[in-house]
Amino acid sequence: MELQDRLEELTAAGVGIAAISYDSQATLATFAERRGITFPLLSDEDSAVITDYGILNTVVQEGLGPNGDDPEVVADVHRYVAAAVFDSPQLRRMIDGTPFPGTFMLDSDARVTSRFFEEFYRERASTATVMLKSGIDLSPIEAIQGETAQLRFTAYPSNTVITNGTRFSLVLEVLPDPGMHVYAPGADEMGYRVIGFNMAPSEYVRYFPVTYPDSEIYYFKPLDEYVPVYQESFTLLQEVIVEAAAEIEEELADIDALTLSGSLDYQACDDAICYLPVSVPVSFSLEFQHLDYARSRSR
Repeated sequence: MELQDRLEELTAAGVGIAAISYDSQATLATFAERRGITFPLLSDEDSAVITDYGILNTVVQEGLGPNGDDPEVVADVHRYVAAAVFDSPQLRRMIDGTPFPGTFMLDSDARVTSRFFEEFYRERASTATVMLKSGIDLSPIEAIQGETAQLRFTAYPSNTVITNGTRFSLVLEVLPDPGMHVYAPGADEMGYRVIGFNMAPSEYVRYFPVTYPDSEIYYFKPLDEYVPVYQESFTLLQEVIVEAAAEIEEELADIDALTLSGSLDYQACDDAICYLPVSVPVSFSLEFQHLDYARSRSR
């Protein structure tokens, strides 16, 4: 559904969308009508395209085969297959032929330029995160805007609705004031504070290292130093993934919102003065949507 929600932005960026699954044309047509999907849903009933792209989930076949009770196979099944479906005898055969979920980006010559996959079947990069990592701007939703003595910033989540396994981003857009600069990775080795989020730990999410854009080298004459900095507007991405393990899902069963708190930390300087480090509290409230395993299929 997020693809449909972002369709206008993707189209404006010149990106075409198609989704491929092993479902029948009839099943896909029913799904598209029920959910209001307007982009192409392509049927790959024999999983030929899925196999050609090297993403056929062979763990399903192992789990259904003669070694299905092997402890290593069982462990793989619970990591790479939807356990709620696999544990149902009525649904097991339906998942034979499924792919590992992911996203491919192709150019106009149908060549793959990038791809986005996660190791755990329940963990998936959101459409918004794929857009951001592909250089496609988002329309900020529920943004936090702030101003300090040295800069202005806008912070927002790439997705305001999340669920178990969602990989999304906290986005930070920064504009230093004229004559000001803030520090980029590498400056910490010289004793300066690199700008970035400092998010409080949570048992429900994992944080990845912040993605920084290219910086420039600034010569600080008073100390005869060459330091990596940002002087113009720039954007940072703090990727986050919601834990998808079964025990975490149980803990989140009664939660309808998840709040992530932390701070925006930085140190700024001008051509003469290095100011004291600054820490600005930030908090993101996200709607938590529970997964629905119920499926009706005709194969």
